[in-house]
Amino acid sequence: MDYVKLPEFEESGYVVVDSYDQAQDPAEWLDIEFVDWKSSGETRFAPLASAYGDMECNGFWHHEPPKTDKDGVWVPANIARAPRLKARAEEPGANIGRCRVIELQPNDYADAVWNLHQDDNNRLNPEGTGWIVRGFFNLTDNPDSYMVLREDKNDPETETRIPLPAGAQVIIDTQRLWHAVWHPGPEPRYCLITSWESGPELGAWIRARHPISRVDNAPLDPAFLAEAQDEVARRRAAKEAASGAMVDVMSEA
Repeated sequence: MDYVKLPEFEESGYVVVDSYDQAQDPAEWLDIEFVDWKSSGETRFAPLASAYGDMECNGFWHHEPPKTDKDGVWVPANIARAPRLKARAEEPGANIGRCRVIELQPNDYADAVWNLHQDDNNRLNPEGTGWIVRGFFNLTDNPDSYMVLREDKNDPETETRIPLPAGAQVIIDTQRLWHAVWHPGPEPRYCLITSWESGPELGAWIRARHPISRVDNAPLDPAFLAEAQDEVARRRAAKEAASGAMVDVMSEA
């Protein structure tokens, strides 16, 4: 038995849907409580829904009792300050797991490539139920920032860069795709991230918003791309060397 997945994700692993008029909403992300939680880059998170409604951001499987990334419990203090963000997360009508606002400080392209990662959304998820994907609703206006996606972490030929103006709405199979955000700044970027269970409700919501499964990349200088890849290779080599040195020290102890 396999998982319930949506056909919209088969081609590329993501869909971009119609932009939202973010200007109509209050900047609720400025009023909610953030906790120090590191993801890819210099980040903080404000949980709107967590495993059991606490002000924390840990994976649901790290709790007692453990559970998959579904049936999130709203965090009372933050949803009281951000009812519109809560309503936006609920719009698809799908089961919600983790729901949070991310604050990302400015970075460069090499940082984004270095921080590419896959999520572990479907740990403990029973087969035969809906596959977990994530929605990214950009809250601040960052037209020069990009969601960087790769099928192969180390192959820039597999890369897609999706621009992130205010109101951009992207849904991604983040367990399939390597992903991170390139945010030149100068101010922090804020985004609403919601885990949703794939099923008819999410599928209908996506199809009603003219989904696009392929975005053309804005051109980047090949030398710029190569320089970033070289920088990531240098960082990786330095990390491996440091890890090897630590093993040697421990073996001699």
